[in-house]
Amino acid sequence: MPTLLETFKRTAKGAVAAAAVVAAIALAPSAQAQDRSGWPSSIKLGTASQGGTYFVYGAGWAGLVQEMLGVPATTEVTGGPVANMALIHKGDLDFGMVTMGPAYDGWIGKLDLAPGVELKNVRALFPMYPTPFQVIAMKGSGITSVSELSGKRVNLGPRTGTAATYWSKFFDTLGVKANVQYGGAADAAGQLQDNLIDAFAFAAGIPISAFSQVEAQNPANIFGFTDAEMEKLLAEYPSVTRFTIPEGTYRSAQGPIQTVSMANFAVASKDMPESFVYEVMKVVLDNPERMQQVHAAAKDTKAENWDQNGFLWFHPGAVKYYREKGIEIPENLLPPEMKK
Repeated sequence: MPTLLETFKRTAKGAVAAAAVVAAIALAPSAQAQDRSGWPSSIKLGTASQGGTYFVYGAGWAGLVQEMLGVPATTEVTGGPVANMALIHKGDLDFGMVTMGPAYDGWIGKLDLAPGVELKNVRALFPMYPTPFQVIAMKGSGITSVSELSGKRVNLGPRTGTAATYWSKFFDTLGVKANVQYGGAADAAGQLQDNLIDAFAFAAGIPISAFSQVEAQNPANIFGFTDAEMEKLLAEYPSVTRFTIPEGTYRSAQGPIQTVSMANFAVASKDMPESFVYEVMKVVLDNPERMQQVHAAAKDTKAENWDQNGFLWFHPGAVKYYREKGIEIPENLLPPEMKK
């Protein structure tokens, strides 16, 4: 029987590890001096489909860990946050990235992927960035609003990703009856340009590379929600908040784009050693310039945004890092292993 990881590789059309991100690099002095008792010999980090922000951000994060800690790190193409929660809980991945809506569903055992199973082997690390929901269509289609997607062929990204999970719900709430399809972000971008679909509705850190690639080659429309649509979504889904995509993010947008977003968090298996996770926290959060070179969305990867997580237990290594920064994690977010 294939593992969950093998299954999700197939859904990503056989894509294997995004890369062993960088070749072996000499250890930094701080890593050399570190007590490495129990450290893993290598790690696997779950991202999402190629062409999305998780894919780029995850490769950069894994690369920094390998460079600065000397632990080989590979990034795995997966179905996104839903898949990452399940894969980490099961032990097929060591680290991953999740959006808080799907993460909460997994936490309380309400994921279609693992119905009735509370995915409590996952631990929170650091806040990443907000994930705004947005749509791209070719300008020639004349599609400029969500309401106009009724009856249209709309790709929602990987079936188990945040976009597919929540766009389907949003369509139901807003009464939009689209002909939805699923697939990786890079594939959806190609399908859009080849007129195989009418729109690509996605959710990722901005700018979404697949959107930028499309508009660089052909005139496009990129849009979010109307005020009335946002009011309905905010009332129905507590995990989303208002968000403005700034003017200039996409060349196709005339002015800022109004939409809703969810927060993203980096997560890890509860079995990762405390000392290793602590060092991973330092690698990412103490090197903001390097992270922003990976992706502009990392400007929001800051320790002070820890409170974007209100339910996942933090990993003990993360708690140690936050305490050193003067941040006291609330009792309800401390893992059972710290309460013994």
